[in-house]
Amino acid sequence: MQRLTLRLFPHTLLWQTFLLMALVLILALAAWSQIFRHFQEPARARDLAQMVVSVVNLTRTALINAEVSRRTELLIDLAALEGIRIYPSEDSDELLPLPDTRPMRLLTKEIRRHLGAHTRVAARWKTLDGFWVSFRLDPEDTDDFWVMLPPDRLQSSRGLDWLIWVSGALLVTLLGASLIVSHISLPLRHLARAAGLVGRGQQPPVLRETGPLEIASVARAFNQMTGDLARTDADRTLILAGVSHDLRTPLARLRLGIEMSGAPETEVTAMVADIEEMDRIIGQFLDFGRGDPQEPKQQIDIATLLADVVEPYRLRGINLALSCPEHLLVPARSLTLRRAIANLVDNAIRYAGQQNEITLTLTSDQYEAMLEIADRGPGIPEHEIARLRHPFTRLESARSDAKGAGLGLAIVDRIMHGHGGRLELRARDGGGLRAILHLPLEKRSAQESSSSSSGYVQ
Repeated sequence: MQRLTLRLFPHTLLWQTFLLMALVLILALAAWSQIFRHFQEPARARDLAQMVVSVVNLTRTALINAEVSRRTELLIDLAALEGIRIYPSEDSDELLPLPDTRPMRLLTKEIRRHLGAHTRVAARWKTLDGFWVSFRLDPEDTDDFWVMLPPDRLQSSRGLDWLIWVSGALLVTLLGASLIVSHISLPLRHLARAAGLVGRGQQPPVLRETGPLEIASVARAFNQMTGDLARTDADRTLILAGVSHDLRTPLARLRLGIEMSGAPETEVTAMVADIEEMDRIIGQFLDFGRGDPQEPKQQIDIATLLADVVEPYRLRGINLALSCPEHLLVPARSLTLRRAIANLVDNAIRYAGQQNEITLTLTSDQYEAMLEIADRGPGIPEHEIARLRHPFTRLESARSDAKGAGLGLAIVDRIMHGHGGRLELRARDGGGLRAILHLPLEKRSAQESSSSSSGYVQ
């Protein structure tokens, strides 16, 4: 029940503020209505009592002044024309008292003040429902009569009008409250949207620095922050370009010198491998530091791209098994997607070894293409998966013997976010890791993929 309540309760500032204001307004109207009724009920009781007393006095006067032979006709006319019935009181009368409410108590008190303390009121006389009042033809008499007034004469005809006006006022007030809250929350929504763009590494539009002082100050600070980030990003790109030149050029000379040094072949091979590893780490730093690529998306055949990526590894003797349809078009960036696939294959080779088979499987459904790269390495514990998506992180067990800067998965994760997809890491049955790339498909691509998924190449 608590979970359902939390789910139904609005989570946006707009609706939370609106509901709070609506609740306050409803409570205020309810309190105001009760106060109005409290002070209006005595005046209404006096008006109704005056009407009842007038009817009783007129009825008494008519009965006293009417001829005895015509009293029956008078009673019939009063019942037919005015709905007023008159009956003599008896000791055996069965009476139903009026409801014990404040308005009825005030009305009874006012009637007795005018007609006398002996006056009785009832909601039913014998089997007849109505508003019954007892009276005497003469104050000295001991015989009472009952006069019945139609209940509609005691009901307020303005109740429905009052409800309509109160509902209209409440509706107008709530509409005004919604406009006020929308005016406040609109800049916050723009700010949240711009912050999301910054989180994805994109340049947001400049926010309007207008409106209330607090909102304008936040927008001004956010614009200044995004400008600083843009300048920092430009400086970072410039620095990385210099690092690429300043580090890779000496590494190339060092490799050439080692190969021409005449040292034993085993030592040359080991030193060249170290230089290649250094060059690869520098490449990872550069890839991670570049941020989002400027290459536009276009429809590419991911099956063909996958075959091109796999072929150099097979020529090196790496045991790779490829399963994919003949053609599958996806909206993607060719260079960055190629880099993501190569990073995952390199990770699989590094941790599973070149002798164990690495399988690459490409499938698709109506909404996305899925590329799975599975190995038989040590795998990743479930509680470590989220941490390994962050840059410069590796498994504790791998730090002593695995090379690299810990940027491979972070680069792949960033590339997939740039494509609107995601990187999924799962444990493989029997040991190992399954890295799955999810790429969204356009409708046209999904239809073509469904027609081509029947043919697979190995």
